[in-house]
Amino acid sequence: QVQLVESGGGLVQPGGSLRLSCVASGLTFGIYTVAWYRQALGTERELVARMFSTDGRPTYADAVKGRFTISRDNVENTVYLQMNSLKPEDTAVYYCNANFPEVADYWGQGTQVTVSS
Repeated sequence: QVQLVESGGGLVQPGGSLRLSCVASGLTFGIYTVAWYRQALGTERELVARMFSTDGRPTYADAVKGRFTISRDNVENTVYLQMNSLKPEDTAVYYCNANFPEVADYWGQGTQVTVSS
């Protein structure tokens, strides 16, 4: 059974930092493209950052470029999202995703990030 379990969310003041983690089990983690998405209240889920399995190349949404960093550890089956200089508009539920094109697509349960003073 495949599981993706996120952690690291919470309440942080504007300008602060958080590090999200997502531990995967039940899949060959290294062959999956991994990503972080987020969904704010009343909006659609949007891609935040993605790291391809083939070359480890990261891509970012324009709104988080220069502030967020995605990384992965294929030994620990974990993907991270380091979030710096957080803004109130970063408030959302953050979801971990593991994707193997046209074969499998898995999601975590989400972790709440709230940026507020």
